[in-house]
Amino acid sequence: MTTVAPGDTFSIGGDLPVHRLGYGAMQLPGPGVWGEPADPENARRVVRAAVEQGVDFIDTADSYGPVVSERIIAEALHPYPEGLVIATKAGLTRQGPGIWTPVGRPAYLKQQVELSLRTLRLERIDLIQLHRIDADVPLADQLGAFRELQEEGKVRHIGVSEVSVAELEEARSIVDVVSVQNLYNLTNRQSQDVLDHATEHGIGFIPWFPIATGDLAASDSPVADIARELDATPSQVALAWLLHTSPVVLPIPGTKSVEHLAENLGAAQVRLSDEDMARLDALA
Repeated sequence: MTTVAPGDTFSIGGDLPVHRLGYGAMQLPGPGVWGEPADPENARRVVRAAVEQGVDFIDTADSYGPVVSERIIAEALHPYPEGLVIATKAGLTRQGPGIWTPVGRPAYLKQQVELSLRTLRLERIDLIQLHRIDADVPLADQLGAFRELQEEGKVRHIGVSEVSVAELEEARSIVDVVSVQNLYNLTNRQSQDVLDHATEHGIGFIPWFPIATGDLAASDSPVADIARELDATPSQVALAWLLHTSPVVLPIPGTKSVEHLAENLGAAQVRLSDEDMARLDALA
């Protein structure tokens, strides 16, 4: 069963066409994005269901677990179906549940990409993203590590995460940046200038926390009234708003539930009028 709209695609780096509504694998590990999930088979079931319902873009990271999210994806889907793009990230270390510390030393980043290749059972990572800029290491050295792996054929494209416009421009002066992943949703638009820059230059924009970790999905959320009028759920409207905001936006809602997965993917079928968009824009 396919629920993702078949024609709504974006080509990452100009050569990786994907449906714009993907799946974010951050919630697959245990609480605090740490350790094993309570029900590993259910986690694998959700990942398989995403692909069965038309998702061909999955976003993960080596630090989710750590390692757990990448391993579950491989267990659930390898050998991978043709056309599936798995994006991962390196550059954040973990010292416990909810603790994230940037480390951008080139040797470390290269090691983590090698480990991600092994865990995901891939010969090449289609999209590697610098999870956070390490302020103690020159950005040229951090992205240079990815560029060297790209030259070795182990990385296809390079992206960045949680950057300002100035940092994105600096990154683009070092490597060909094809994506940027920043916090952005209907009620948090602090990265609007980054999205505008990405739209102008055709760079994929991957908004994390696209439904504000579920807050926008609640029955009393700011979009609940509009959702009822559209015969949709609040989460579907919040995701549809993102899809309508710019053609470069690639939302990656995450969930541990097959039912919520199907609901989220149904957002691809929600059509918003100019009046709907204006009302939603006013909710910021």
